[in-house]
Amino acid sequence: MTTPPGGNPFEMIFSQLGRMLSTAGPVNWEMAAQFAQWTATEGQDPGNVDPLERIRLEELVRVADLNVSHVTGMSTSTSGKSVTVRPVTRLGFAVETLEAWKPLLGALAEALQPQASTEPGTLPDELGLGSDMGAGLGQMLGPLLPGLQSAFMGMQCGSMVGSVAQRALGQYDLPIPRPVGDELLVVTDNLAAFTSDWGLPADEVRLWVCISDVAHHAVLGRPHVRAAMEEMLLSYMSGFDPGGAGLEDRLAELDPTDPEAIQAALGDPTALLGEMQTERQRSVLPRLEALVAVIEGYVDHVVDQAGRRLISSYGPLTEALRRRRVERGQGERMVERLFGLGLGQDQYDRGTAFVSGVLERGGETALSRLWTDSHALPTPNELDAPGLWLERIDLPRDD
Repeated sequence: MTTPPGGNPFEMIFSQLGRMLSTAGPVNWEMAAQFAQWTATEGQDPGNVDPLERIRLEELVRVADLNVSHVTGMSTSTSGKSVTVRPVTRLGFAVETLEAWKPLLGALAEALQPQASTEPGTLPDELGLGSDMGAGLGQMLGPLLPGLQSAFMGMQCGSMVGSVAQRALGQYDLPIPRPVGDELLVVTDNLAAFTSDWGLPADEVRLWVCISDVAHHAVLGRPHVRAAMEEMLLSYMSGFDPGGAGLEDRLAELDPTDPEAIQAALGDPTALLGEMQTERQRSVLPRLEALVAVIEGYVDHVVDQAGRRLISSYGPLTEALRRRRVERGQGERMVERLFGLGLGQDQYDRGTAFVSGVLERGGETALSRLWTDSHALPTPNELDAPGLWLERIDLPRDD
């Protein structure tokens, strides 16, 4: 089932309702792909990437790769091959990102599987149908509820990924590991829009984004960093609890005579989420936030070291880009909430303060030990006290 980028996926839903409701699994991925593409493009033809843009980015990513390797002392590659770049439209980014995030979104969907809140074959009395009619409607819809739940999750996952695609400059705007490989995505539509809005040199914006993404790739490509991030993200996302509120409860809130309300509810990413963090999520969140903060603080340091030498407008360009990253839209904020990232200015400041503290005490030599192995990853307490981190990693190890 394929809908052209300009097509409305809600028309697709009603034209092929039976097929979609028979889809097995917690997420209807086919529907997720349609919503991701439609949200990313806002129903418009995405066009194609200019071949000259590809050539220029390929030149600049080589410059970025060499300089990031020089600053970090680390290989930027996960495969032994050179890091490359693939410029994509918002549509292309949405397709690639949905595929990359499937394991995490699938874990979320599994956690949000509805809890039985009514007797089989009935719907809540809040529907106002009376017990007899409610039971009859429940018997009619009951077999469809798993398909409806899967469809809801597909719409919501797709809408969120599409929202990220509308603004992302590169694939690490959110520091989430991608499948192993050395090809980086850059969203040329968004790059051009940012460059035009701020009146900045296009090549310098391209180079800044390449340096930032290559630096993220070098860190997240370290096997122990990737493993730690993936374990914590999966644990956080699978820790959601809808609090017993299943699809039946959501149906009770819908006015069947109001198509706009139905469309809004189906596309609302918060519809199936519990309102409170669970104990499981609270237990993993400090470690996840600490790792994300130190990654971002370290990447900012690398970008500063490399960018100041290469980019003449580095000061104003960096100010604009770093302001932009904390001024995210609603869809991006929802993704942050789902993944437990919390990328506010305070998190970036914590990471910057940690890196500065390490540099003051031990210089670049001490900082280079940050990504050597899992033992060197700072704890939440050490993130706010870099001296403690340095003391710990200097202690003799039993292993």
